[in-house]
Amino acid sequence: MSPGELKEKGIEKVKTIIYGRTVFVVLAILLQFAMMISIYLFLRDYSLIVYGCLVILGVMVVLHLYNSRENPDLKLVWMLPILVFPVFGALLYLYISGQPGTKIIKNRLEKLSRETAPFVLQDVQTRQQLKEENAQMGHFSDYMNQYAHCPVYGQTEAKFYPLGDDQFPDILEELRKAEKFIFLEFFIVEEGVMWNSILEILKEKAHEGVEVRFMYDGMCVLSLLPYFYPKLLEEDGIQCKMFSPIKPFFSSHYNNRDHRKILVIDGKVAFTGGTNLADEYINQKERFGHWKDTAIMLKGCAVERFTYLFLEMWNISEQKPENYETYRSPLMPAIRQDGYFIPYGVSPFGYERVGKRVYLDILNTAQNYVHIMTPYLILDYEMIMALTYAAKRNVDVKIIMPHIPDKKYAFTLAKTYYNELLEAGISIYEYTPGFVHAKIFVSDDEKAVVGTVNLDYRSLYHHFECGIVLYKNSEILTIEQDYQNTLEKCQTVTEDDYGRQNILTRMTGKMLRIIAPLM
Repeated sequence: MSPGELKEKGIEKVKTIIYGRTVFVVLAILLQFAMMISIYLFLRDYSLIVYGCLVILGVMVVLHLYNSRENPDLKLVWMLPILVFPVFGALLYLYISGQPGTKIIKNRLEKLSRETAPFVLQDVQTRQQLKEENAQMGHFSDYMNQYAHCPVYGQTEAKFYPLGDDQFPDILEELRKAEKFIFLEFFIVEEGVMWNSILEILKEKAHEGVEVRFMYDGMCVLSLLPYFYPKLLEEDGIQCKMFSPIKPFFSSHYNNRDHRKILVIDGKVAFTGGTNLADEYINQKERFGHWKDTAIMLKGCAVERFTYLFLEMWNISEQKPENYETYRSPLMPAIRQDGYFIPYGVSPFGYERVGKRVYLDILNTAQNYVHIMTPYLILDYEMIMALTYAAKRNVDVKIIMPHIPDKKYAFTLAKTYYNELLEAGISIYEYTPGFVHAKIFVSDDEKAVVGTVNLDYRSLYHHFECGIVLYKNSEILTIEQDYQNTLEKCQTVTEDDYGRQNILTRMTGKMLRIIAPLM
């Protein structure tokens, strides 16, 4: 064994010790489920009257679900265990839906959204100008402003990155220019070339007096970073926290992960897109072949909304009031009008499902084409209808998927949708060199979305997400050109490909579709 391999093996052993709590967390959650099953079995055998009452409870839960405003697919997933195991299924649903953690976060976010509202007001002239240019987009911007508190902006520059490799040098350059504050919010962070380079600059800036806040999702504690990592950064003057760190008890709010990727510098510059802070995102480490990701940089008026999206999430766990006025974007030299921008955040709470609405609006209004990149394809009925209807009215709908998946079960499930989409006239391609992590919609050379929202239930229903809608911006043509360049590296999926899978794989995919809304 070479010295390098010995060193790597030693590091892995250390990680095993550090992250040994993962086993503890999983066992603790499984123990809670075992206790619930034991209670169910005890009550079932203890008294016919008690059992009868609990069966009535199951029926009432089904009636409640049927009349609720939840997604029909999600209703079906819950009704199945309730009907098969009327007592246990009902108790499990009540336990999960009654979790106080979810309601606390929801109420806190609503309060914070009201607090930031005075700082993200719609510019009347920009709104009116958009309505005069395109009434449909004007009404769409009204929806986004009213229901997501995300106004439409002009006076903004955009730069699209076809790869995380291209974005990384600009991130470092812009961080070095920071004078007032740096806000980072990411789903994944892992030590390596990318994060270590960024962290070095963050430490320098913090020592210079720049306010640095860094928030990452608590799932990282399970395999990537130790639980005490925020304290290490705080020693260097960096404010750091995990969003919803995993603890050894079961709660439904653990399902609502912070999947957003936001970097804001001085209220002047913002980055978002698919790239996290780990080496595979800039192809410094190979995982699943070549990593195809995309991102975007904004300068100008639209940056301000990302500032307050970050502050809303940051203050969920804070008690002291925030001085929002301090973080207003400074007045900058006028930027020539180059289209319109709607930065938006997605919350798993409520019924609007803004991330999904953004995609549906593009599909339902497209006239010539809709080109999509997504790493996952786990669709509900409404999204299937929108995709297939667009294709059936002769809109060119193309979807680029990975050829080398990161999650085999998700890829197996995605393939169960292929033939239905292909039969409707949708073209599906797989990125031959490796894995596509990009989340892109581009349509008619006029509209595009770059962000964090995948085409799966996790992003559309369960996660916190973000993105930017571009309309009539010059970078839209760059996004479409990158799409065409990527197509040249793809292989076409045909209806026969599904039939070539072995029977076990096909059956596994069909079984996974039963629980797809929870994936």
